[in-house]
Amino acid sequence: MYAQAYFAYDSKKSGGVTISHLRFGTQPIDMPYLIDAADYIACHRQSYVKRFDLLRGIKDGGTFMLNCTWSDDELEHELPARIKRAIAKHHVKFYTLNGDAIGQKLGLGTRINMVMQAAFFALAKVIPLEDAVKYLKDSIVKSYGKKGQKVVDMNWAAVDAGVGEFHEVSYPASWADAVDEKTEGRPTTEYFEKVAAPVLGQIGDDLKVSDFTGREDGTMPSGTAKFEKAGPALYVPSWDHEKCIGCTQCSFVCPHATIRPVLTTEEERAKAPAGFQIAPKGKSGKEYGFTIVVDQLDCLECGSCANVCPTKALTMVPNDDDERGKMDLWYFAQDEVSPKANPQNKKTVIGSQFEQPLFEFSGACAGCGETPYVKLTTQLFGDRMMIANATGCSSIYGGSAPVAPYTTNEKGHGPVWANSLFEDAAEYGFGMFMGVDKIRKDLALKVEAAKAVASPELQAALSDWAANLLEGEGTRERADKVTALLEKEAAGKPVLEEFLAKKKYLVKRSHWIFGGDGWAYDIGFGGVDHVLAQDQDVNILVLDTEVYSNTGGQSSKATPTAAIAQFAASGTTTKKKDLGMMAISYGYVYVAQVAMGSDKNQLMKAMTEAEAYHGPSVVIAYCPCINHGIRKGMGKSQEEEKLAVACGYWDLFRYNPELKEQGKNPFSLDSKEPDYSKFQEFLEGEVRYASLAKGFPELAQSLYEKTVTDAKARRESYVRLQKGFEA
Repeated sequence: MYAQAYFAYDSKKSGGVTISHLRFGTQPIDMPYLIDAADYIACHRQSYVKRFDLLRGIKDGGTFMLNCTWSDDELEHELPARIKRAIAKHHVKFYTLNGDAIGQKLGLGTRINMVMQAAFFALAKVIPLEDAVKYLKDSIVKSYGKKGQKVVDMNWAAVDAGVGEFHEVSYPASWADAVDEKTEGRPTTEYFEKVAAPVLGQIGDDLKVSDFTGREDGTMPSGTAKFEKAGPALYVPSWDHEKCIGCTQCSFVCPHATIRPVLTTEEERAKAPAGFQIAPKGKSGKEYGFTIVVDQLDCLECGSCANVCPTKALTMVPNDDDERGKMDLWYFAQDEVSPKANPQNKKTVIGSQFEQPLFEFSGACAGCGETPYVKLTTQLFGDRMMIANATGCSSIYGGSAPVAPYTTNEKGHGPVWANSLFEDAAEYGFGMFMGVDKIRKDLALKVEAAKAVASPELQAALSDWAANLLEGEGTRERADKVTALLEKEAAGKPVLEEFLAKKKYLVKRSHWIFGGDGWAYDIGFGGVDHVLAQDQDVNILVLDTEVYSNTGGQSSKATPTAAIAQFAASGTTTKKKDLGMMAISYGYVYVAQVAMGSDKNQLMKAMTEAEAYHGPSVVIAYCPCINHGIRKGMGKSQEEEKLAVACGYWDLFRYNPELKEQGKNPFSLDSKEPDYSKFQEFLEGEVRYASLAKGFPELAQSLYEKTVTDAKARRESYVRLQKGFEA
C-alpha cells in the first residue's frame, strides 16, 4: 500500500508529545495537509486525556485506542467530559490496553512502542494482521538484533501482547450528555492562559496574531514552566520522614527540581495540611523543622532521588490519586512557607539545597545527567546570572516555547537567558559580558563626581561599591544599599540620576556560557578558545555527554575510543580530545573537570572557585545521557558517574591560577588512583560500548584495550602535571 506520514513533535526531551499523522491507501497519496478527520486515534500516554482534546476530528464510527492503567469502572471517573461526549456522539469504537503493565512485565519498562503498533494493526486493519505481525517481528530483528536475542524476544512478546490484550469498552449512551466538572485552578498568568496553555494543548494554530501582543521583541516571560503540571509520571518518590537524615542529596541530584527540602517554623507548621511531616534527624538549623516535599505533577519518575538516598527514605510508588493528593504539601511549601535565610553555608552540598533552584521543571529526559549541574549553578549564582546558551539539548530544555524553566526568586531576581547559533554561542556570551562590563566601568569612573553631590552615607556606599566592583560575593547587598540611598537623593542631580537609571548594572553579573561537547569540542571550539584567550571574567559550563545528544547521538571530538555513535558505527578509533588540558595551557584560565555522582564536594569547590576567579573559567561536567544506553537505566546516572571515575574512565581535577600566584600548586588531581579492573564493567554497562562486541567482534577487543590505554595515558599526564608543579 501507499503511505503518507507526518510527525509533529514538541521539543521536550521527556514527557512531551508526538502526534503522528498517517494515511494509507491503494492509490498514491497527495494530501499536503494534516489529518483533521481521523478514522483511528490512539493515545499512548494516559496523562494526555486531561491535557488534550484527543478526539477532535474523530469520524463517526471511528476507533479510539487508549493506553491506560484504568479499569472500565475507573474510566467513568478519569475521562474528562469532553472525551466522553465525543465518544458517545460519534459512536466511537473505544478500546483500552494497559501497555505500561505489559512493558513492565516483559522487562521493556516504558518502551511500549511495539505493543501499541501491534494493537494499531489489529484494529485499523490496514493490512492483514498476520502480515503485519510478520513484518513487525522482522523489523525487530533488524533494529534490535545486535542487542541480543533477549531484547528481540522481549519485543516479539510485546507484539503478541499488543495483538491479544486490548479490549473494547462498553460505554453508556449518557456519556453524550456528560457535563464538565467545574474545578478551581491555581492562579497562573495572563500570558500562560492566553498563549502558553493553547499551545501546550496542541491548539496553538487557533491563536490570532493579536494574542501575542507584548511579545514583539521576541522575549518570553520566565518562570512559566511551573504552571504546566502535566503529571506524566506513573511512579513518584514517597518520603519516609523517620528514615531521612536531611542530607539533601535527593534534591541535589534531581534533574527536574521536583523534590526539595523545606524549612518551617512552628507557626507555619501549625497551618500546614494534614500529612506535613518533620524529619527528626533533619539537618536544618536549630530553629527550623526539616521536610522533603515532592511535586508529583512535574516528576518524571527517573528514580535518581531514591537511588542516591543513603538511608532509603525515598521509595518509588504509583502516582495514584492518594499520592497526587500530596500536592497540597508541595503547594503549601511553595506558597505559604516564607523564604528563610540559609542556615547552612550555601557553598556546601547541604547548604546549596536550601537555596531556591532558579531552573525548574524543564523538558529534559528523565534522569538527565546535564540538568542537575545547570540547576545547581542557578542555586549558587542564579539571582545575578546572564546565560548565553549554545544550541543543543541545553537550549532545548532551557527555552522550549511556550514555557520557560528559568525562573525568579521572591524578589524577582533570576537568570537572564538567551540562545544563539550553535557555532557562535561563546562569542555571543562574550559580547554580553563586554556590554555589561563597559557600562559598569563607565559608572565606576563617575563615582567621584557622584560622591561630590551625595550625602556622607551615600558617599561611603559608593566607595564600597567601587572598591568591590569586580567581586560577586556580597554584590547584591552593596547594590541594594546604593540603590536605596539613590532613590532618596537622586532627584535634580544628573550624575546621581544616571546611577539610578542604570541601577541594574550596580550588581556584578555572573556571566555564563552553557553548551554541550558538540559545541565546545567541535563546532563552537574556535569561539570557546577565543573567549578563554581574552582573559576576561566569563565562565563556561561544558555539559559533556561525549556525543551530539540533541541531534541523535553523532560522534564528537569528545567521543572516546571504542564508543559506537552515529558516523562511528564500528566504534570510534581516535581518542577523546582533552579540552581541559588545552585550556590549562594558557596558564591564566581556571579549569575543572567534575562528576556530580562521584564527588559532590569537589563539584561544589569547582563551581564556586570558577565563579569567584577574576578571569576566564571552564568547568567540564560528565553527563550520562540516554544515548549512552545505560543498562541500569537513567535513574542510575549518578551511580554511572561514580563508576566512571572509580574505574579511571573520567578524572576529576581543578586548576586554579590564583594558587600559582600565591606560590602554591595550582593543579589538584582530585580523584583517587583508579581501579582499572572495573573498566570493563563500565564498558559492558553501556550499550554504546557493549554493542561493539556484537557488531564487530574482531575489532572490539583491540578498541576496548585502546580506550583503557588512552585513559591511563590521560591520567599519567595529570599526575605528571601535579608532580611537576610540586617539584
